[in-house]
Amino acid sequence: MEQGTEDVPVIYLHEIKRQYMQGEAPLVILDGVKLALWAGQSVALVAPSGSGKSTLLHIAGLLESPDEGEVYVAGAPTSQLSDMERTQIRRTEIGFVYQSHRLLPEFSALENVMLPQMIRGLKRSETIKRSAEILSYLGLSDRVKHRPAELSGGEQQRVALARAVANAPRALLADEPTGNLDPNTADHVFQALMQLVKATRVAMLIATHNLDLAGRMDRRVSLVDGKVVELE
Repeated sequence: MEQGTEDVPVIYLHEIKRQYMQGEAPLVILDGVKLALWAGQSVALVAPSGSGKSTLLHIAGLLESPDEGEVYVAGAPTSQLSDMERTQIRRTEIGFVYQSHRLLPEFSALENVMLPQMIRGLKRSETIKRSAEILSYLGLSDRVKHRPAELSGGEQQRVALARAVANAPRALLADEPTGNLDPNTADHVFQALMQLVKATRVAMLIATHNLDLAGRMDRRVSLVDGKVVELE
């Protein structure tokens, strides 16, 4: 599961600006954001609701385009890419984890993790082997045949995490991944996240309100007046 290191950021946001119209007046969400995400580094994005955390994650993950600025993935600019090219980067280079696990209820844990690999065109035998390996690494070897409804909240979120890294992405973007979990379960899921960062050297950005978990990550940043600021 090891990935190579990079001498450029996995994702680099350069002078990102984004605004929405609120009535007839523009509402500035991001105002010249600069942020580098490096291989093997975990970054916590800690900011109040409505500050632009989700917008920043969506732009970093090429789900949304900025009004100004550039998103670089592995050193390459993305602003001029077609929708198909952006989709391909999301499939191969970026993994996503959300507050809700978003697993397909009719599929087993193993099949949920296999799905993004099958979409990518990998052989079924290869996807079975890799999916089982990741689930075992996350302590779910005895739950591979269970459907989401048969799993606990923490197990569901670990399956979602396994699915997010199934295609060996360079970056992992997570929006409140432990927000729906009790403190003990949240801690277990967080430990699984950190294990994956260490094992795969993925660059991880997590938007979270959990200051305890944020304090255990490599870097902490916040959004103040639309700009990213480093926290101690």
